[in-house]
Amino acid sequence: MPEGDTVWQAARRLHNALAGNVLTRFDLRVPRYATADLTGRTVLDVTPRGKHLLARIEGGLTLHSHLRMDGSWKVYGNGRRWTGGPAHQIRAVLGTADRSAVGYRLPVLELLRTSNEHRAVGHLGPDLLGPDWDPDRALANLLGDPARALGEALLDQRNLAGIGNVYKSELCFLLGATPWLPLGELPENRAAQLPALAKRLLEVNRDRPVRITTGRRDQSHFVYGRAPRPCLRCRTPIRSANQGDGSRERPTYWCPTCQRGPAPTGNRQDN
Repeated sequence: MPEGDTVWQAARRLHNALAGNVLTRFDLRVPRYATADLTGRTVLDVTPRGKHLLARIEGGLTLHSHLRMDGSWKVYGNGRRWTGGPAHQIRAVLGTADRSAVGYRLPVLELLRTSNEHRAVGHLGPDLLGPDWDPDRALANLLGDPARALGEALLDQRNLAGIGNVYKSELCFLLGATPWLPLGELPENRAAQLPALAKRLLEVNRDRPVRITTGRRDQSHFVYGRAPRPCLRCRTPIRSANQGDGSRERPTYWCPTCQRGPAPTGNRQDN
């Protein structure tokens, strides 16, 4: 699943390609908006909000999309072949005189009034890469339910926006806590570090083509995707399990030696 830094990069690509340009093609391939036509209007900006993308268009309209697990936006120069997937997976095409932005496998795509953007993103907590970032509010949101598991709270975009499965696992490792540790049991000094640490991880990666959380190019992650390889710190085999209610895959990785707290039994130890 794309995380806040990935969505930030997608927004920048779309903004650079579309902002200030007049739409020569506007094609939404979902039944509700199949007849919508905004050709002739200028794209004002493309802004990320957590894991959401907001493309604002002249006339007070916003195209809202969310990538979830498999969605993506690709930008092509006119005349280039589109290579993001088969044609039946295309959900949106925004074209200008020299470029086309093509949205593939977008599970969320809606056209709304810009004044109503809050209906799509108003529930989100402070955005780790946004102008509304507020570390105190983010921490208060997280600590509001002390019985909740740390990993689940980090993924809840109502607490703070932009963290996905990769950053969840890496943050828990850096905090020395398993993703199943109740937030109320996280030492106060570590809880206080959490918002700044999360922001730093996303900020240093938002301009990188490859995400690195370790500071080492030879090993990009401490735990995510590394089971059953040895921990970079203690050499204990990394473990993995799903976290959550089972409604979707939530791969979670941790080191049973470096991280204190509960963990599920019968967890798998492979990739």
